[in-house]
Amino acid sequence: MPELPSFDLGGKTALVTGAARGLGRSIALALAHAGADVALGLRDADGAADLVAEIEAMGRRAMPLQMDVLKLDEAYAAIDRMIAELGGIDILVNNVGGGVEAWAEDATEADFDRIVDLNVKSTFFISQRAMKHMKGTGGGRIINMASQAGFVALPTESVYCLSKAAVVHMTKCLAVEWGKYGITVNAVAPTFIETPGTEPALSRPDFHAEVIERIAALHRIGQPVEVSGAVVFLASPAASLITGHTIVIDGGWTVR
Repeated sequence: MPELPSFDLGGKTALVTGAARGLGRSIALALAHAGADVALGLRDADGAADLVAEIEAMGRRAMPLQMDVLKLDEAYAAIDRMIAELGGIDILVNNVGGGVEAWAEDATEADFDRIVDLNVKSTFFISQRAMKHMKGTGGGRIINMASQAGFVALPTESVYCLSKAAVVHMTKCLAVEWGKYGITVNAVAPTFIETPGTEPALSRPDFHAEVIERIAALHRIGQPVEVSGAVVFLASPAASLITGHTIVIDGGWTVR
């Protein structure tokens, strides 16, 4: 019988930041479906009771954690609590991110600092905290949320674009340094996905039509499950030789 790839995450523990809605919620459910127990990083630890119930209905453990990633002490405490109560951290998904729409000449220092702190600084230091446990337990998987915006220029999104480009390169740097511990570090880079966060922009007919046109190969808006499936793959044994890579999930936008 030939060896076959495994996508099973049974016995693993995962932390997903920004798990309350959108991509974070989809990723948390997908990891649980694949067999993992899931800790949910939340700005309001009491705000995801329905998600906890869905995960527990699959027979997995779900742990809501108070975790504002802009407050690193709070984030570190959440990771430490997860390790103490779930027995470890095998998978980290740095899902939290965001941006502010503004032309480059109008961007403020406050907006710049907030976006970089949210997308870059939190990803780096939360990964660092998780790594310090993973390296003592034989390894792990870190998966960062990049964006197609890290590969192409989007008007009015310059700070967001540069922050996501930083995540792509950070992913390479951490992969090179932490491979010796058995830790893989990868990223996913979605296009516009139908989530509560993108709903205001995609509800504008002109913007929606432009996005459909720019998604050059498939000409449709993405769904959260099309991102969470890639995350499960990168977290699984099937991806054990993949590190430092960013999977661009963009329907063909960046190949145009």
